[in-house]
Amino acid sequence: MSDNEDRSRSQLLPAVAVGLLFAVMVVTVRSAEFGTEGVGFPADASVVHNLGYALFNLGEYGVATIPSEGFLAAFLIAAVALDVAVDGAVYLAKREKDGSIVAAVGEALTDGGRDGGERQ
Repeated sequence: MSDNEDRSRSQLLPAVAVGLLFAVMVVTVRSAEFGTEGVGFPADASVVHNLGYALFNLGEYGVATIPSEGFLAAFLIAAVALDVAVDGAVYLAKREKDGSIVAAVGEALTDGGRDGGERQ
């Protein structure tokens, strides 16, 4: 056997697996029953106000007109914590060289500060 035949046989199994997975997904979607009842928000409800009520979990006090879960504040706190972690990682990735800040990728994207701009 040649290398091309070995390569085509090694690519056959993943192709069949992807085809079967696609077929299972199609059967699943086709057999699912999607409700046809009206969905959405009531016409007289303020979505912005209800988001604020959900943020502080005030729906249980009867002020919200749209029922909601009380998880929005926890989600935002986690998002801010992750943002702070990424910002800290970027800050810690900086290096200093001779008193000036050098990017984390350093000379990979620049000429390294050589005079004349010639590439070597």
